[in-house]
Amino acid sequence: MWFNGLLDLSVMQLILVVLGMTHVTIISVTLYLHRHSAHNSLDLHPALKHFFRFWLWLTTAQNTKEWTAIHRKHHAKCETAEDPHSPVVLGIKKVLFEGAELYASAATSENLERYGQRTPDDWIERNIYSRHRALGIILMAVINLALFGVNGIWIWAVQMVWIPFWAAGVVNGIGHWMGYRNFECTDNARNISPLGILIGGEELHNNHHTYPNSSKLSRRWYEVDIGWGYIRLFQAFGLAKPKGYRPIAHYVPGKQDVDVETVQAIANNRFDIMRQYRKRVTEPVLRQQKSLMDDEIRPRYRKLKQLLSREITLIKPCDKETLESVLESNAVLRQIYEMSNELQALWRQRGLKPQDKLQALMEWCKDAEASGIRYLEEFAAHLRAYSLRPAA
Repeated sequence: MWFNGLLDLSVMQLILVVLGMTHVTIISVTLYLHRHSAHNSLDLHPALKHFFRFWLWLTTAQNTKEWTAIHRKHHAKCETAEDPHSPVVLGIKKVLFEGAELYASAATSENLERYGQRTPDDWIERNIYSRHRALGIILMAVINLALFGVNGIWIWAVQMVWIPFWAAGVVNGIGHWMGYRNFECTDNARNISPLGILIGGEELHNNHHTYPNSSKLSRRWYEVDIGWGYIRLFQAFGLAKPKGYRPIAHYVPGKQDVDVETVQAIANNRFDIMRQYRKRVTEPVLRQQKSLMDDEIRPRYRKLKQLLSREITLIKPCDKETLESVLESNAVLRQIYEMSNELQALWRQRGLKPQDKLQALMEWCKDAEASGIRYLEEFAAHLRAYSLRPAA
């Protein structure tokens, strides 16, 4: 009938259409706006770029330059007062429910000028997409009404709230509030779920903040980045080309000499190195020491396990006191914690020459091998095997 539109679809068919259309919008955001425009980790064919730009104009009225600039500033000023949408600073409720408003308030001319470089500035962007933003979503409403009849009203409403809620609210809010962390990056980013399907892979937010220039967001075998699946599909047809998705670091079994390449490979792969340190050194030593802890400390074992590997700048003052009191009473834990900090100093200290870094790593390995702690000794041998080139 006429009120069901030209397609006259059933309820189930309408639901599938909505899910399909919103999925295209999510993929447009994660591939075009995020990985391609904001981080330059992905090259896209001009036809594919324009399709994504056109679709986002229809479904979000989103401006490429604004989105790119605000996201870049988020990475540059993460978890500070200048972060456009940090739940650590602004609170989870505000970011979750007012994410779109925060984007709008951050789209100042100063931010666009500073962070919005290398974004589209062609005729169609200047005269249609940017000048007539509302025209796109109005056109989408008209198309929906024509195709789906009165159902086009709620379909259009779902399209309009999809990105503000899932991308601006959930990713920027929950992604910095709760979830698991593969890597101790310097901000509070967390992986919302290992299955990055609903939000195109953006669920893997801790992975992204650890390696922001990677076009692949999954890092563990059990993690799924559906956006990466689309990249591979488009790559097969010559429509996309990922620029990089993993650090340049190779593990060469049997390698025992520490050289400059070893230092560079470790620095490239530093976040995963520290994750390995947690698994190979901190956790097994802590399990050994648990039985030696007094009754006051033992109930805080799980918390201590987190604090020993937590990014030092993210430790709360009260937790820092707890950690320091335990380290004062346990020489072994203090030693592995100090060795962890010394290892991280290799890439945290600015201005060190390659030879200075090499000398520092050689001394670190020597101290670890002389520590009398088996796990440290084994980890030093593990580090020696890294190189910028794979085994011949």
